[in-house]
Amino acid sequence: MATFTLDDIRSAADAKYGSTDIKVDDKTTVVLRNPLRLAKAERDELAGLQDKLDGDDGVDQGEVLADAIRLVAKDKKAAETLVDQVAGDLALLASIFETYTKGTQAGEA
Repeated sequence: MATFTLDDIRSAADAKYGSTDIKVDDKTTVVLRNPLRLAKAERDELAGLQDKLDGDDGVDQGEVLADAIRLVAKDKKAAETLVDQVAGDLALLASIFETYTKGTQAGEA
């Protein structure tokens, strides 16, 4: 029978459900947390934001994507730096969110 430490399991979880890190500049890296690493309220809020994107009820997609980035970011100041650098470019926001979602799918069962 194998014996594992909590650190072993934590390391395995970090490897499987790790963050998506985006380097904005030499001083700022935005760490986007995997949805499974979010608190339940944050996961629910993220699901609500994704529902807004899926529905076509005239929402500002750029603002919803920026809100999602702010929500999942580990450091809110770093998230604001990223959102400011993107400057409302919807294609860039969509690409960031797509990179994030592809990274989180890699760890799913």
